[in-house]
Amino acid sequence: MRIVEDLGASHAWRLHRAELPDGRHVFVKTGGSGRLLASEAAGLRWLGEAGAVAVPEVVEATDERLVLAWVETARPTPVAAERFGRELARLHASGAAGFGAPWPGFIAELPMDNAPATGWPSFYASRRLLPFVRRARDGGWLDARDAAILDGICSRLADVAGPDEPPSRIHGDLWSGNVLWSADGAVLVDPAAHGGHRETDLAMLALFGAPYLERILAAYEEESPPAAGWRERVPLHQLHPLLVHVCLYGGAYRDGLMAAAERVRAI
Repeated sequence: MRIVEDLGASHAWRLHRAELPDGRHVFVKTGGSGRLLASEAAGLRWLGEAGAVAVPEVVEATDERLVLAWVETARPTPVAAERFGRELARLHASGAAGFGAPWPGFIAELPMDNAPATGWPSFYASRRLLPFVRRARDGGWLDARDAAILDGICSRLADVAGPDEPPSRIHGDLWSGNVLWSADGAVLVDPAAHGGHRETDLAMLALFGAPYLERILAAYEEESPPAAGWRERVPLHQLHPLLVHVCLYGGAYRDGLMAAAERVRAI
């Protein structure tokens, strides 16, 4: 394998484009934890098993590097966005064995507990919110009052989570940067994949915006309508990624996090 382009750094790893002996181009990620790379590879394979949304082929996954088939990007189009909305609904509908996953969880370089839980409210509170609330509080980015508000949300999460749903097969970190657009449509990369709540992926798409977002959501709703009131629950599902950003980047994201928390308290 020959490195042909240095693509810079992202979090704890280095990124490259490389060429295999057979002439194929691949994406190469090195550095960080081997468990992180293995987790990403497992998540990509699991998402790909559904046959719903394209993911890059995992060419190689070792403790030192992750090698993926190269995705040649193109401009997103309204047609591609609508197709992605339908594909995402089918991915979610393919389901999961439970809430969580059998591999170690990571989001960026931060570990996440993927141990199973009996229901989504319990999983989300104990595996996704409370550990990051503690991390942010211990880092000095949240004060005691902030932490108490978030703890209170966790204690009543079942009351604001909406109707019970079976576990969905979700990407888990579906911001727009993890959706590549090719000539054939959307390709999902860099997942924090697990059995979770499908509204989590929809809320993550909305957090930082996505090309033709309303077309994506309209096509999704046509294919598989979410439960009534799902748009009001968007801030609930955004608490985790906002907490992750506080833990990664500090207090700059604190106000956005607490604003979302106040909207959840109003549900």
